[in-house]
Amino acid sequence: MLDTFLHNGTVRRVGQALFTLLGVAVLVFVMLRAIPGDQITSNLGTEAAALTPDQRASLEEYYGIDQPLFSQFFSWLGNMVTGNLGFSSRAQESVADLTLRALPVTFELAVLSIIIALVVGILLGMLSASRPNSARDAVGQVVGLAGLSIPAFLLATTLMSVLASEFGFNPNGEPYAGLFDDPLLNLQQMFLPALVLGFGVAAPIMRITRTAVLEIKSGDFVRTARAKGVPPRRLQVRHVLRNALVPIVTMTGLQFGYLLGGAVVVEQVFSLPGIGRQVLLGIQQNEYALVQSTVLIIALTFVLVNLLTDLLYRIIDPRVRAA
Repeated sequence: MLDTFLHNGTVRRVGQALFTLLGVAVLVFVMLRAIPGDQITSNLGTEAAALTPDQRASLEEYYGIDQPLFSQFFSWLGNMVTGNLGFSSRAQESVADLTLRALPVTFELAVLSIIIALVVGILLGMLSASRPNSARDAVGQVVGLAGLSIPAFLLATTLMSVLASEFGFNPNGEPYAGLFDDPLLNLQQMFLPALVLGFGVAAPIMRITRTAVLEIKSGDFVRTARAKGVPPRRLQVRHVLRNALVPIVTMTGLQFGYLLGGAVVVEQVFSLPGIGRQVLLGIQQNEYALVQSTVLIIALTFVLVNLLTDLLYRIIDPRVRAA
């Protein structure tokens, strides 16, 4: 069993994941300290200029920024490993508590967005591939190009403005409602942001579906199945789409991982208290502990999603198990 485990490359992929996380940790740590200011000036504002040298030294010791950067980095990394994500001086809460509230919001948004993207992307991809270079294919290509070209913030602002002014629909104007607190209001608040993100993610899924389906349809086994009289719908689903799942699953995993950390603009526009908005507020307020720990959690989630995707398409297509 161990030989199989090693042969499948799982240990190598886990090692790559850990190396990636370390690289992210170093990069975020260095970039944050390149931003002008520190936690003292962020919390006190102009009053920081009136601090005496002793007072500033005391505050630097309190925030742990009096130590060399090397010591600060490994101190933070050691705390992360033991589950201590730090403390937010602005919110007066631990980063762990803030993240436990914010992560489910972003996770729900990502799941709803991926569902919309898969339905729209796969259907459009299949329709475009059914008649290449036709009007149907052209419409699918235009929709895909629009999804890639239209900025998320522009689409989000336009949808929210039009629906609010013309139809009086603006559930995001109310305080955020959790899924288990008020399911109906929660789904209303999630609908527009999920639609915006889902439209953008549907475009690459549509394009990869179209390419994969066209390639598989030209295969000998498809022509053989068609010659044997396999019904068209069964042929499309069981033979074509099933064999096209590997690139679709790979793209879906990448996009889902992106949504967990890349929804910051949409979360900000729709006032969703997700993980992306938490990072944005942390950057604005020079909350080192908040930003560092949150970004590393996002990276960890992204890595786990990609590992799961890798294992999933190895189940779907046994031919890649030996890779």
